[in-house]
This record gives sequence, structure tokens and C-alpha cells, in this order.
Amino acid sequence: MVLYNIGIKLYSLFIRFAALFNNKAKLWVAGRKNPVFVRIESSIWFHFASLGEFEQGRPILEAIRTLHPGKKVVVTFFSPSGYEIRKNTPLADYVYYLPLDTAPNARKFVDAINPELVVFTKYEYWFHFFNEAHKRNIPLYIVSGIFRPGQVFFRWYGGFNRKILRLVSHFFLQDEASEELLQGIGITNTSVSGDTRFDRVWANAQNPKALPLIAEFKNGHKLFIAGSTWPQDETLLAKLVSQYPNWKFIFAPHEIPDEKINNLIELLPEGKAITFSQLKTEAEGLKSGDFINQSLTSNNLQALVIDNIGMLSSLYAYADIAYIGGGFGVGIHNTLEAAAFGLPVIFGPNYQKFNEARELIALEAGFSISNETELKDIVETLVNDETFYDTTRKKISNYVKDNVGATEMIMRYITR
Repeated sequence: MVLYNIGIKLYSLFIRFAALFNNKAKLWVAGRKNPVFVRIESSIWFHFASLGEFEQGRPILEAIRTLHPGKKVVVTFFSPSGYEIRKNTPLADYVYYLPLDTAPNARKFVDAINPELVVFTKYEYWFHFFNEAHKRNIPLYIVSGIFRPGQVFFRWYGGFNRKILRLVSHFFLQDEASEELLQGIGITNTSVSGDTRFDRVWANAQNPKALPLIAEFKNGHKLFIAGSTWPQDETLLAKLVSQYPNWKFIFAPHEIPDEKINNLIELLPEGKAITFSQLKTEAEGLKSGDFINQSLTSNNLQALVIDNIGMLSSLYAYADIAYIGGGFGVGIHNTLEAAAFGLPVIFGPNYQKFNEARELIALEAGFSISNETELKDIVETLVNDETFYDTTRKKISNYVKDNVGATEMIMRYITR
């Protein structure tokens, strides 16, 4: 525990130093400065590492809200990318940054919110917070948990980390492989319930948000959408715009500072790309019909760059093919949001940590590419082979539909 506490302090010092140069680190530090927690008699506490985990755990959060409409719900985030976007979510009564994991912080926080139930999504294992819940006999659940053999829990030196896992009341796991790993270290309070992300993306696909401006941009054309892209992805994808002049393209970068947006615009054919904010400004000054004729058709706009956060899951409803970014970096982003709309998904080579990506490849409904030639080949096949395209869409839709149901299983257990 001594080494753990030292590690937490060192991490705090590192983030404070990074805050001098990095805006995300600056938000992390500022959000934890002199926190004030409203004292409440009882609550249900949900913790999410970031925005992706929030969307993953959202079906459980919504189900709890429906079942206990009068109960106070507290949501915490570790990352600014989750907190800053969801700090005003109507699904929670209070939204906070998770304090640094020290014993005094854990006691103070739990004293304030008085949780009767704690839910962590996928990962993040904080000893002092877990221990505080354990000492007070507060049920602590991990939902959509997933484990890999190389993690510290399964190493010879991971004794303290295994101690953290033993503070969890029950694990709801994505797959049997994770359950076998936990059982191998003596943890048997587990259930294989699947991934709640399937429930979330399926529900979103059944009732997508209408985006009239996107419909006007598409204007009857086929649409290729590139979601959560990084510069490595964008360098490859930009060439497709000229290769398919009858298609429309939407790029939704993972990061949207002005410099990155401008760099992406420069990659695209001159005069054929526009940002969403620019498009919106133009549209507000024109009637709908005039907007289509004057702004889109006459200017031959072919590519739209989304320069905001929060639209992506709704954009897929308008697409015909999707590319998911991140696969040339630390790992691909969310393929399931696109898959729920029955879109063939293409992504880079770094996908091995993601069960759904491996399963989609096995089904020939998802496609990994490593270079420009491979990207060109799969896009050509999807565009020109109608039978292959239709079969792929059917496979991917059935895959998502067949994996729905984790939320119901989890709720039956925690509300019994």
C-alpha cells in the first residue's frame, strides 16, 4: 500500500507539471481544486473513467433512474473529456471529478454522498474508494468488465492489485475469457453478462436524433463517414474524396482544436471541404431550399469536417460506410455505434484489445487495413459489389442485435 500511495502522489505531481503545457491536464487539476461535495442522506454512485465509459454504462444508469426516480444519483469522472461534456447530464443529480485516491479523500467523499450502491464501468480500480465501500458494506459492482492476461492483476508482482479486486462485490463481465482469468486468481463472484454498449448503441439506432443539416449536406448522395479520426487516419482517408467524386464525406476528428481542424481541411481537395460550424452559419442565413442550391450544389462541397463534440453517434444514421479512427495509434475507438446502424466498418491495424473488432473481422463484417492500398481495395469492393455490401450490412446488424441484453441481466442481479 505504501508504494501505491507514493504512486498516487507522484501521478498528481506529474499531472500538475503537465498542466503547464496541456489543456486537458489543466482541466484535470482545476476540477479537483478545493472541491465542494453536497452532503446528501443517500445516493447511488456511478463512476466512469471518461465519456466512452459513460455511454457504455448509460443503460444501467437509465435503468436505475427509471426504477428509483426519487433516488439521488451521483456521477463521477476521472477524465476531463467525460466531465466537461456530461457535467450537466439530466441523468445525475450531482456530477463531480473523482478526487485523487487517498484515504482521507475517500472518507470525505463517501461521507458526503452516502452511497447505498456503487457502480464502476469497465475498469478503473481505486484502492481507497473501493476499501471505503467495503468497510461500510456498500455493494460495489463492476459492469462490462474485461480482463487480459498481461494485466498486472495476473502477474507475480500483482498481489496488491489483486487485493483491490477482492473488494468488489460482483463482476459483470463481457466474456468468458475474463471470467476464467479471475477464477484463476481465486475470484469467483462473477457473471458473464456481456457488454452494455450493445444495449446503448442498439437503443440509439432505433431512435436516432434527426440532423436536418446533415440530411441537406448528403442530399441523396452516398455518404462515407470517418469517426474519431487521428492525423494518421486522415492522411489515408483524404485521398478517397477525389477518388469518389459522387460520394459525400464526413470527418469527425477525435480532437478538435483549431490547428487540427485546419490541418485536416488542408488535406482535403481545395474548395470542396467545409466545417460544420461554417455550414451552420451559412444555413442560418438562407432558406432550406436555397441553402441546398446555393451553398452545397453550386460550390461542389463534398467533405464536411465536424468541429464539435457530441454529434458522432447520430451522424452514423446518415452514412453508408464507416471508418473508425485510432487504429494507427493506441487503439481503435467505438465501432459499435456505427455497427448498430448496419454500417460496414473499416479501421486500422491496432484493434486486438477490442473483442467486438475481432468478432466483426471473423464475421467479415469489419475490415482492418494497414495501408493505402488495403483501404482502397476494401472501399472499392464495398462500393462496387452490391451483393457483398448488402451481405455485410446484414451480418453486422445481426451481430449487434444478437448481443443486446446485458443491462437486463445486470439489473435482475442488483435489484433482486
